[in-house]
Amino acid sequence: MSKEVKIVFQPSGRIVHALPGTIILEAAALAGFIIHTPCGGTGKCGKCIVRLRSGNCPPTEPEIAVLGKTRIAEGFRLACMARITDPVTIEVPDSSLFQTHQQILTTDTGDRLEVRPRVRKTVIQIPPPFSHEILSDIERLRAVGVSAPLTLPALRALPHALRSPDSRLTVVQVDNDVIALEPGDTSASCYGIAFDIGSTTLVGTLVDLMTGKDVAVAARVNPQTSFGDDVITRIQKCRSEKNGLAQLQSSVLEGVNRIIDELERNARVSRLSVYEVVFAGNTTMQQILCGIDPSALGELPFAPAFRDALEFTAADLPLHVHPCAKVYVFPQIGGFVGGDTTAGIVATRLDRVTAPTLLVDIGTNGEIVLKHGERMLATSVAAGPAFEGARITNGMRATSGAIEKVIIDGDVSLNVIGNAKPAGLCGTGLIDVAAELLRVGILDETGRILPPDECPAGLSPALLARLVEDKEETHFLLVPKKDSATGEPILLYQRDIRELQLANAAIRAGINILLKMAGVDASELGAILLAGGFGNFIRRNHARRIGMLPPIPCDKIRFVGNTSSFGAKRVLLSTQEKDYTSRVVRQVQHVDLSLDPEFQLEFSTAMLFPNEG
Repeated sequence: MSKEVKIVFQPSGRIVHALPGTIILEAAALAGFIIHTPCGGTGKCGKCIVRLRSGNCPPTEPEIAVLGKTRIAEGFRLACMARITDPVTIEVPDSSLFQTHQQILTTDTGDRLEVRPRVRKTVIQIPPPFSHEILSDIERLRAVGVSAPLTLPALRALPHALRSPDSRLTVVQVDNDVIALEPGDTSASCYGIAFDIGSTTLVGTLVDLMTGKDVAVAARVNPQTSFGDDVITRIQKCRSEKNGLAQLQSSVLEGVNRIIDELERNARVSRLSVYEVVFAGNTTMQQILCGIDPSALGELPFAPAFRDALEFTAADLPLHVHPCAKVYVFPQIGGFVGGDTTAGIVATRLDRVTAPTLLVDIGTNGEIVLKHGERMLATSVAAGPAFEGARITNGMRATSGAIEKVIIDGDVSLNVIGNAKPAGLCGTGLIDVAAELLRVGILDETGRILPPDECPAGLSPALLARLVEDKEETHFLLVPKKDSATGEPILLYQRDIRELQLANAAIRAGINILLKMAGVDASELGAILLAGGFGNFIRRNHARRIGMLPPIPCDKIRFVGNTSSFGAKRVLLSTQEKDYTSRVVRQVQHVDLSLDPEFQLEFSTAMLFPNEG
């Protein structure tokens, strides 16, 4: 295996390891940064500028042309062009990050996005009571201009707040209600949390509602995975077990509250200073989170319990934030096209693009939205958990020890997360090795791993030695047992390829159906936007090679980060975004592929890998 090099990203201090020759854009994704590339990574727009603080990274001709020799000498590089050859320290400015850029961008007018949350904190001065006046505490509050109605918890806090030694009082108002009265000036402490509730992972971002800045981010595996990897299993649990829904809701709430606790602890923020929480997730996850039975999603016509956004208080769940904090749950498009897809449309402003554009979020469930003309068509496909490493013999999630990148050039080079000994294969590594085996001719278009005597002439002895014949099947050795973390060899088995083909075909069939419905040829696509944690680590050329994505130029395939999380942040920060979300969701036509007679044919066709001759 090739020796990886150490990359340090500043100012965060995050460290990753990657193979020599890895572009900075890809290394940044390993560190959790999605760098803005409006030109699709062709080195033309100059928006992905980073700066070398130590180490060497030879400049390319496109970089010299865009940045000029002076800036190149000062260490500036284009993340989409520069390749890492040695250990380096790289500074990534906020202006180059996709989500930071989008947060201050706006609408098509070019104005900046205004941070205007529903939570407002106002500091007032309370004069001492006059002995000749007999006023109630509420009347004293009204006398200094607080006219909004008080919630019961705020009223309970009022007597103590008015009699505090500090004559100042902070009024916390959400929309038209006063939810809290805090002695003194607490106006600097005003926070909200945006959540992406996935089938596999939970991601929470603590946001300063006064500045719009991210304060802390935390993630963990969704505890519901112990009950099954996919939503169908969880729906079935609710249908078949009396306490199934209660167990699943308790499980996800435990995970959510652990993230909240971690965010508050790391940022040194009091739970009583968090006044709003926004959730975006698929339909099943959102309903279970709210304690709403998803059983109807397990039978035709797969009807969701709600479509419009839900709003209630944190005490209704409960969450480890202010008990009167407002909770917003994203509106849903259909039975398996939920709030996370709505959030993706909001995050990317998909409704405003002019050329035909696909938004694709690849995971256990694959959500696909096609914008064409005035139409938006959305569907969901059951890709299965193969992309998460499940049902793959040596599969694992994208954690330390996972093979996440595979290069075949005479022999096999691997990139392992955490620069650790390889322990298994995650989804991106699975796609890589399949694409590379197709390229060199070891894997044929039917998905069969060929035995040595059927392989193309000219293959290196090193590659032929990795082919392991077992009865009537052949497997491919990735890591010999002496080099693995487990002490056992890591192989790609023939049945692993079949699992990949099933997941791959579901995504491509869904894309093909939407294109046909809209009368759009794949060559007419202006862009494919890849969303989600998994989608942003896929090698674009490899996704095309295995047929997951249409054969359009790679510069039209763009990474857009965790759009579910970012859409939730947009809504958290602006009441206008909530209004926009409610409007845009009504523009989307839900396509139920289970009712489409062409889906099985498309799926069967997509089971074959493309034949590139």
